[in-house]
Amino acid sequence: MKISYNWLKEYIDIDMDTNKVSEVLTDIGLEVEGLETYESIKGGLEGFVIGEVITCEKHPNAKKLSLTTVNVGGADLLNIVCGAPNVAAGQKVVVATVGTTIYSDDESFKIKKSKIRGEESFGMICAEDELGLGKGHDGILVLDADAKVGMLAKDFFNISSDTIFEIGLTPNRVDGSSHYGVARDLAAYISQNQKVNLRKPIVANFKIDTAENPIQVEVENKEACHRYSGLTIYGIKVSESPEWLKNRLQSIGLSPINNIVDITNFVLHELGQPLHAFDADKIKGNKVVVKTLPKDTPFTTLDEVERKLSGNDLMICNESEAMCIAGVFGGIGSGVVNDTTNIFLESAYFNPVSVRKTAKFHGLNTDASFRFERGTDPNITVYALKRAALLIQELAGGTINSDIFDYYPEPVQDFKIKVSYANVDRLIGNKIEKETIKHILEALEIKIVNETEEGITVLVPPYRVDVQREADIIEEILRIYGYNYVTMSKHVNSTITHYKSPDEHKMKNMVADMFAANGFNEMMCNSLTKAAYYTDLETMPAETLVKIFNPLSQDLNVMRQTLLFGGLETIAYNANRRNADLKLFEFGNCYFYHKDKDVTEPVRKYEHEQRTAIFITGNKNPNNWITQEQPSSFYEIKTYVDMLFSRLGYSAARFEVSEISNEIFAVGLEYKLNKKTLVSFGIVSNGLTSKFDIENEVYYAEINWDIVFKYLRNHKVSFTELSKFPEVKRDLSMIVDKQLKFEQLQKVAFKTEKKLLRHINIFDVFEGKNIPEGKKSYAVSFYLQDATKTLNDKYIDKVMNGLIKAFERELDAEIRSS
Repeated sequence: MKISYNWLKEYIDIDMDTNKVSEVLTDIGLEVEGLETYESIKGGLEGFVIGEVITCEKHPNAKKLSLTTVNVGGADLLNIVCGAPNVAAGQKVVVATVGTTIYSDDESFKIKKSKIRGEESFGMICAEDELGLGKGHDGILVLDADAKVGMLAKDFFNISSDTIFEIGLTPNRVDGSSHYGVARDLAAYISQNQKVNLRKPIVANFKIDTAENPIQVEVENKEACHRYSGLTIYGIKVSESPEWLKNRLQSIGLSPINNIVDITNFVLHELGQPLHAFDADKIKGNKVVVKTLPKDTPFTTLDEVERKLSGNDLMICNESEAMCIAGVFGGIGSGVVNDTTNIFLESAYFNPVSVRKTAKFHGLNTDASFRFERGTDPNITVYALKRAALLIQELAGGTINSDIFDYYPEPVQDFKIKVSYANVDRLIGNKIEKETIKHILEALEIKIVNETEEGITVLVPPYRVDVQREADIIEEILRIYGYNYVTMSKHVNSTITHYKSPDEHKMKNMVADMFAANGFNEMMCNSLTKAAYYTDLETMPAETLVKIFNPLSQDLNVMRQTLLFGGLETIAYNANRRNADLKLFEFGNCYFYHKDKDVTEPVRKYEHEQRTAIFITGNKNPNNWITQEQPSSFYEIKTYVDMLFSRLGYSAARFEVSEISNEIFAVGLEYKLNKKTLVSFGIVSNGLTSKFDIENEVYYAEINWDIVFKYLRNHKVSFTELSKFPEVKRDLSMIVDKQLKFEQLQKVAFKTEKKLLRHINIFDVFEGKNIPEGKKSYAVSFYLQDATKTLNDKYIDKVMNGLIKAFERELDAEIRSS
C-alpha cells in the first residue's frame, strides 16, 4: 500500500525527515518496505529556467537553424543554437541549461556545451514534449509575456514532488489502509512528546438541495449487506480532474479517469471507505436492489469480461438486471461516462466473508475488495458519502437531489473491554504511567468510559477489528508507547527448554554452509508450479497432483511434487542471460496425494515432504591461463552427494545402490537404506531439458530430507582421538566383471577388514586392449591405520591377502598386481 507524504500532511502537522517517518511507522506496526520519490513530471524540471530571447538571427551555416542570445537571469547572455521554426526575439521561453537532463519516452540525454555547424551553444530552448508538459514538438513552448526571467521552471509550472511510503500492511490492520488512518497512528505516537493537530476533513457544509428521492433502495440480503447508504446528485459535468487531484492519485500509482471516478478513488484512499458512482439515468425503474442472483447468471464487469455468478455473489441490481458485484467490481453498463449528468452515489458496509468469497471465486482483487474483505468501518459510510458529495459539487457542479438513504437496521456497537493496570505492567514488563496509557488510547480514538484504581473500561470502535481483548488493548498501548523504550525486566523467570537432538535447523544450516563453501548458490523457488510439467510423467501421475482451487494463473495451478522444475526454470533464466555455469541447491517442501491401501475403497490422502535439491550444469572450471575449460560430469554430482552424507555421518557402506533410468534421469543412481530411498541423482533427460531450451547437460540430485533426518536421529556420533600412528597406503590392480560397481567392491572390503581399513580410493578404470571382453581393470588404493601401534609389513601383507581372497571369492576378481 502506498502513502503520499504530502497527502498525509493534509491531516497532521508534521515536519519530520522522511527516513525518520519511516522508522516511526515501522515501529508502530505499519512497516515501511520502501521509499520512492514521485514527481508530477519526470526529473522535476531540475535545471530548467525561464528565459527571454534577446536576439535571433539565421545560422550562417544552416538554413533551418537560428542563432539566439537568451537572458536567463545571469550576468551573461547565453548563446543557443535553436532549430525551432517559431523562435523569435522577445519571446519568453523555457531553457535547459548545461548539465540538465532531458527525459523522453525512449531515452534521456544531458545538455552539454557543444558546437553546432561551427557555432557554440550553451543550452537548449525547449518544446512541450522535451519538458514533459505535453506531446507538442512543432516548435518551442512560448510563455506569456509576464513570465519572470530567471525563475525556476519547476516553480513556474508548480511541479509537484513527493515522497511515497510503501507500507507492507498486515491483514489485521485495515484501519491503516488510508491516509487518515496512517495519520491517526502517527499523531498518536508524536503526541506523546509534543502537541499535534489531527485534522479530519470537514463535512459541515453538506446540505440537501432538494429531496425528491428519485432512487428507491431495497436490501434483500441482510446477512451480506449490514449497511447501505446512498444519495443522488443531479446536473454534474464529467470532465478531467484538476491537477491537484490527478497528482494525488498518480503519486500512489493510480491513473486518473474523470473527476467523478477520481473523487471516489480519492475518498477511498483518504478515509478507507470504498464508494461507487452509478449513472442514475441507467438505473432501470429508478430502483437499487441489493440481492443475490441465480448461479451461472452472466455478468460483464468493467474490464469487459463476462463472468458467471456463483449464486452467492452479492449484487447491486436495478429493477431488471445487475449493475455491480457488491464490494468487488462495477459492471460495464452502469458506470459514469463522459455524458453522464446524474449519479447515484453508494457507500456501504458489506460482510467481509461474503466479499472475500466472491473476490476469490472470480479471481478479482481490487482496492475496494481489499478493504471490504478485511472489514471497513460500518459507522463511516454516511460521513464518506458527504465528503465525496461536497468534492463532486466543488469539481463537477450539480445539486444533491435526495435525502441520504441509510439502511442500518442493527448498528454495530463498540467493543467493550476491561483493562487492568496490573496486567498492562505484567505483560509489558515495565510500568507505564496511567496518564500515558489513557493519552495513547484516546489518541487512537478508543474511548475511556470508566476508570478505577485497578483499571479502565474502554470502548473500541468497530473499525479496529483486531482489538477485541484486553491483550489487544495492551498491544496497542505498547506499539504506540514504543517497543524500543521497554527495558528488560530484572526479574526474568528462568526456564529450561528441551530441544530434540539433533536440531533440524542446525543440520540444515550445516549442509547449506557446506554447499556454499563449495561454490554453490542457494535458491528459493515457488511452491506453485505448472500442471503441464507433469504431463505424461509416470513417476508423478496426474492423480497425485495437489491442485489449487482458485489459481492465480495457469502457470501456478498446482503444488510442486519435485524441486526439479523450479531449478530447471532457474537454469534456463540464467543461461538466457549468459550465465550457464551454475551450482545451485535448495531446501523445500513437495506436496502430493496418495491412495491409502489399508482401506477397501482408496482414499486420497494429502502429504508433504521436505527435500533438498542439488543442480550442476555448464563448466566445472572456466578457461584461463592456468586451467583448461572442464565441463561438469556425473561424478561431480556424485561427489557432492557422497560429501553430504559423509558430513551427516552416514557410511556409504550402509547404502543399497541401484541404477535408475526413467523420464527424469537419462542415467542415474539411487541410494536406499532399509528399502527407503534417500536420494536419486544423475543426468536429467534430454526430453526435460529441451522443454526448457537448456543446451548443457544438467546434473541433478533430490534428497528426501525427511527420511535422511529420520535415520539421522538414530545415528550415534562417536568421537575418537586422532591417531598418533601413521596411515599406510597399499594399491591393488585387478580385473573384474564389467558390470561390477565400485560400491560392491567397497562393501566387500569393509566387511572383510573392519578394524584397520579407513577408506578406499579408485584411481584408474580401464577397458580395452589386453583386457578380456566383458571385463575391466580397477586400480584401487587402500588406506590402513591402527590407533594403537605402527603397522609393520608383515601385518599389512596379512590384511591385504585377506582382502585379495575376499575379492577373488566374492567378486570373481583376478589380481594383476599389488
